[in-house]
Amino acid sequence: MLSFFAVDRAQAQGKGYVRRHLEFYDDKPIHYGFLFAVPVTRFNIQHSDKFLESDSAYAIGSPAQPAFRMGFTVNAFLNDHFDIRTTPSVSLYERQVRFDYPSGNKRLEKRESTWIEIPFLVKYKSVRRVNTRMYLLAGATLAIETNVKRSRGGGAANQLDTRTSDFTVDYGVGFEQFFQFFKFAPELRFSHGLVNMLQPGANVSVGIERMRTHTVTLYLNFE
Repeated sequence: MLSFFAVDRAQAQGKGYVRRHLEFYDDKPIHYGFLFAVPVTRFNIQHSDKFLESDSAYAIGSPAQPAFRMGFTVNAFLNDHFDIRTTPSVSLYERQVRFDYPSGNKRLEKRESTWIEIPFLVKYKSVRRVNTRMYLLAGATLAIETNVKRSRGGGAANQLDTRTSDFTVDYGVGFEQFFQFFKFAPELRFSHGLVNMLQPGANVSVGIERMRTHTVTLYLNFE
């Protein structure tokens, strides 16, 4: 009878065992990886004092647009709870400004471009629970536009023209899942631009005072 209970207990313990993958992962000072991401981006528009007085549009907005990003990851270990992280990447954006007129007509100005983005982030990690771990991160990103698709007859009036560099404040949350040969980490990151992207002298609208970027991105990180 005692032997029966001993066997049953051993089987129960065996069923509850979960293998710890990449057990010595944090012993390495630097890790590398790659990422794919889906940003949703738009301009935060601040209207000028002339919007109600001189602009023929009654509404000016920037609809959110999906984009695509890919890059690689460099993560430097500091201690059990903090890392320094960068994720240099290339992003393909199409940002828009939409004008609505009292007549019912609409006008859409587009800015299709490729950006190189270099973030500098501090990452705070929770205690690892077998093969999972949560983390928070915050930092800033320098972004440089490398290529832009311009409409024919560039330089025409009312054409959307923006600056070719940006600086954003970033923060986000992620979840790490350790597998046998790699670590997978989905992450949600928010970016708020600090630079007025409206090019001085741009003639897109007298009703716009400032345009700053705003982006929400879902990352799929592999390390």
